[in-house]
Amino acid sequence: MKIYGLEKNKIIEVFKAGEITVSVYGLGKMGLPLAAVFADKGAKVIGVDIDKKVVDGVNKGTNHIPEEPELTKIVEKNVSNGRLCATTDLVYGAKNSEVMIIIVPTFLDTNNNPDLSIVTSVCKSISKGLEVGDFVSLESTVPPRTTHDIILPILEASGLKKGEFGVAHCPERTMSGTVLRDITRAYPKVVGGIDAESTETAEALYSVINEKGVIPVKDATTAEAVKVVEGVYRDVNIALANQLALVCEEIGINAMEVFKVANTQPYSQLHTPSCGVGGHCIPVYPYFLIKTVNRDTSLLELARKINDGMARYTLEKIKSLLNGGLFEKNILVLGLTYRGGVKETRKSPGVSLVKLLKESGARVFAYDPLLSLEEVEEFGAKYVQIEKAEDLDAVIIASDHKEFKSIDWFEIGKRMRNKVLIDGTQLVDPEQIKLNGFWFYGIGR
Repeated sequence: MKIYGLEKNKIIEVFKAGEITVSVYGLGKMGLPLAAVFADKGAKVIGVDIDKKVVDGVNKGTNHIPEEPELTKIVEKNVSNGRLCATTDLVYGAKNSEVMIIIVPTFLDTNNNPDLSIVTSVCKSISKGLEVGDFVSLESTVPPRTTHDIILPILEASGLKKGEFGVAHCPERTMSGTVLRDITRAYPKVVGGIDAESTETAEALYSVINEKGVIPVKDATTAEAVKVVEGVYRDVNIALANQLALVCEEIGINAMEVFKVANTQPYSQLHTPSCGVGGHCIPVYPYFLIKTVNRDTSLLELARKINDGMARYTLEKIKSLLNGGLFEKNILVLGLTYRGGVKETRKSPGVSLVKLLKESGARVFAYDPLLSLEEVEEFGAKYVQIEKAEDLDAVIIASDHKEFKSIDWFEIGKRMRNKVLIDGTQLVDPEQIKLNGFWFYGIGR
């Protein structure tokens, strides 16, 4: 049933009655959970993805996202009861649904310009199946003005005009590992449309799946800015924490103690320093402003420079602890994913460290509990499990996997040539490590 422009209560009624078909474009870490939630709340859902393996798996009731264990049961249930299916045919998805949700990746090109090619490609396919009364929700994070200036004209190539169909930006506000919680009950959904009817339609639609409610904002551009600013805030805050950590180090105090006490004052919310910032969000979104506006964005640029420079700073600390040289030193990097429990290596500090260590002439080994031997060695490091590593000169913890918390450092130290440990993630107890005879350095401690 077409819902664009209907009253809020009517939209909620037909949603819960199973009279709405929703196509979700992109069945990745955010898209499949979203599709499953919409199906679980009563909608008929068509998942759309160009990866045939993913589509075939979903149609068999398989969850391909291990970080979301609760998702398995929801996918199985809704595939078996016929409310969730998947296809590789993008136009079919549009022609056979009244609501189209786009939740595909946005990247940067080699010059850090926003790359919206996947989003625009999906929109071109949707335009071929768009009908009067349809509603399109863009959840992918994009630079402000994208929905109005880029997405709307592509959709209007269908021959329909604004007002005959609805479009809103409804940014995903999720984090890998907690996506189901984030979609349904962590915090409110933000929605903003190209017109009042689009905003109202989005507000009604998402109110069914989000217990925390929906925050409607003035327009799609405002909604886009909300998501980008959230990411920029975190990047700048982490850069501040990293710089202050180095300042505290110079004056001989523990930055983490300073931050913890400072944060007891409600206006102070200092983040945690680390060996870098990774993933597909925080290191990317600042460029959605830096590269698209004419105003001064030097603070954002400086934050990016500081955070990207932490891997090199970590490298220099290793050199100093090993008396200046890394040539033919055996260095183990623990963690190539950008954070613990999430199989995502994009812009990972651990991957950056492997590259820098190799350039410095070190023999580089790596281990990550989420990556296979082949996946690790794609980055140029030799795969080794920590309990089997021997003759190491230093170990760097670059990702906060829970498995690393239970490492027996006393036993590891027995097999090391030089007992040097660098903790870039605030994971281990420095005093305990020192009692085991290690030279220890922790960023911020």
